[in-house]
Amino acid sequence: MSPVLVTGASGYLGTRLVADLLSSGVAVRATLRSLDAGVESELRAAIRRGGADDAGLELAVASLTDDAGWTQALAGVEEVYHLASPMIQTEDADEVVRPARDGALRVLRAARDAGARRVVLTSSFAAVGYTPKPIRDYTEDDWTDPATPELPSYPLSKAVAERAAWDFIEREGGGTELAVINPTWIAGPTLTSRARSSLQVFTAMLGGHMRATPRQRFGVADVRDVADAHRAAMAAPGAAGKRYLVLADGPTMTFLDVARTLRRELGPAAELAPTEEMPGDELPPLVIHNDRARAELGLRPRPVDQTIVETALSLQELGLLDPR
Repeated sequence: MSPVLVTGASGYLGTRLVADLLSSGVAVRATLRSLDAGVESELRAAIRRGGADDAGLELAVASLTDDAGWTQALAGVEEVYHLASPMIQTEDADEVVRPARDGALRVLRAARDAGARRVVLTSSFAAVGYTPKPIRDYTEDDWTDPATPELPSYPLSKAVAERAAWDFIEREGGGTELAVINPTWIAGPTLTSRARSSLQVFTAMLGGHMRATPRQRFGVADVRDVADAHRAAMAAPGAAGKRYLVLADGPTMTFLDVARTLRRELGPAAELAPTEEMPGDELPPLVIHNDRARAELGLRPRPVDQTIVETALSLQELGLLDPR
């Protein structure tokens, strides 16, 4: 059986997806920017933490910013999960947009040349719902307009990269199919040994480093559900040519709602979580629909409160919270 390729395999979502694939008997080839012994060791430890045997894992070197290595990485591969994308925020948007867009195109081009059947691309709600609407009600038909004034670099990069991916498949994709997963803010138990990306919000809250929460409303997606959605989108015949919003079961939340959930469910362990929100205008309602993922991918998302609590418990178990 040919291996599947996973880019961004060492990240929060990547380690979960690779562990799930290996547990299901699928051989995985994962790309890393370099074969650093420390990075490989951390990746394999995370996979084992996820209950998988890392013996079926093969590593390849390839970078989003360089053509080298992608032909070799895609050799003999029929299915590709492209998760890798820059997560930094910077005043120079091109530092984020260029590797996100060009990296996606490098992967798609190499997948097409290798005769891959399908690529499942990790995009984001950031590519869906960051352009203002009179009523904040979003489906997969909505798009973030890159021309939106004062659009931060991360949602800009996700919108530009996803658009470029769809354009490539339409014009030059050959027989390679594309499906896209658009998760909201990802939380849930981590397999990594470092708290990165959204996990830093939890460490800040539980460690008493956040006096007041930012004023923002968003959807929460469980990392386990997001990984499941990727595998389902690879398998479902009708998923080709579609994008899928993924979020947990329950309402959209604010950061203060997250802190309140931690305090309510964890008691003394969350006593340092913030109780106030930064001043500002009242936040309008936000509705994000995941009907397509439920109906077409069979996704049954976990309850949002469960996701929040189990995120904190995993950080605690891994010793990633400040000592009390």
